[in-house]
Amino acid sequence: MKENSKGGAITEVTFFILLATIEPLHGYGILTFVEKITEGRLVLGAGTLYGALNTLVGKNLLSVEEEMKSDTKVTKLYRITESGKAVLKNEIARLNALHEIGLKYSKYLD
Repeated sequence: MKENSKGGAITEVTFFILLATIEPLHGYGILTFVEKITEGRLVLGAGTLYGALNTLVGKNLLSVEEEMKSDTKVTKLYRITESGKAVLKNEIARLNALHEIGLKYSKYLD
């Protein structure tokens, strides 16, 4: 998962995973949140999701808040960290700035 460090941009997958984990959520919950909020435009595969989750935990953008264990199942709940919130806030500000520039120049595209 390569991020643009100079511009602060994060990938779309990272953006939606961070957004999904404002409240603790398990992997399947994240998958369904992303699909729902993007109206089916972005459907994450399990491999993509769990690879991204491991990377984001390693970068301290997510934490594993709780593991519920039963005889046959372990469920991890992921939650955005304070560092993750800062990254998400910066990305939202960057996207808003892009939107404003786009609006300013869109009149030239007609």
